[in-house]
Amino acid sequence: MEDAAAPNSGSDLNLGGKRGKSIEECQDMIQRSFRNPIVKFLMEQMEKSGCRVGDNFVKAVVCTGPVAGGFTKGRGITVCSNYLTIQDEVNQVVIHELIHAYDECRAKNLDWSNCAHHACSEIRAGHLSGDCHFKRELLRGFIKLRGHEQECIKRRVLKSLRGNPYCSEVAAKDAMEAVWDTCYNDTKPFDRAP
Repeated sequence: MEDAAAPNSGSDLNLGGKRGKSIEECQDMIQRSFRNPIVKFLMEQMEKSGCRVGDNFVKAVVCTGPVAGGFTKGRGITVCSNYLTIQDEVNQVVIHELIHAYDECRAKNLDWSNCAHHACSEIRAGHLSGDCHFKRELLRGFIKLRGHEQECIKRRVLKSLRGNPYCSEVAAKDAMEAVWDTCYNDTKPFDRAP
């Protein structure tokens, strides 16, 4: 049986009439993202862990659903050009998906059809990528002063797991809760959450 597609970032996209970029413009933005210190660090850590990040590992594509990007085992990272408009959005997607790719690299037995494995990688990607930074949440229309980061991560984990055909709503919530503490506190390859 083929592996389930690894998670899309499941970004809460507020499309508001945005058209996004062409594949060529997005590919240029991806190239610029490689100069971002966190992107560079994650790519170096993958190489150090024995996972080659080739020239075509991160690709701009046109996506059919309102997602920002995704990682698929054996294929790499896709960035959805038609839903992203600025460099910061591309950087965020690349960072989030590189964390999934790093998890795949370091955990040789990671099974994306296992709800707990998928949830763990989503928790880590949400926590370590800055997806749930207060400023980003404010721009998405979520306003909460205390506890916003963990609430945001949980919301986004469940959204991503909804796209996994092996995870029912109940299984997704149970898996997330079961692995939350371990995965939220696992900051590798960083010393602490950036």
